[in-house]
Amino acid sequence: MFGGHGLYVGEVFIAIVASERLYLKVDAVSLPAFEAAGCAPFTYEAKGKPMTMAYWTVPDEALESPESMAPWGRRALDAALRAALSREKKPARLKPVAASQKIAKR
Repeated sequence: MFGGHGLYVGEVFIAIVASERLYLKVDAVSLPAFEAAGCAPFTYEAKGKPMTMAYWTVPDEALESPESMAPWGRRALDAALRAALSREKKPARLKPVAASQKIAKR
């Protein structure tokens, strides 16, 4: 998909490592913190067009210590959990039944 590695916390996908860079999951709630810190989105090219995913770099100083990284990791985990919760709340979509599969009424 993106030519990198994915990082999970349990079953929750929170980050990718691509081109030797760490990118953490963001959403509308966490994005302002990443933007304010001067972070950049993960982008790649697909079918000749640049594509952006909801994963952003972290500030360089966050890579220097666990204490500095912890709040950024928490933001990524929270964003991933919110995304998972929102997917669970959506009603299941029913697939249309082909005419040949319909059950005849008796």
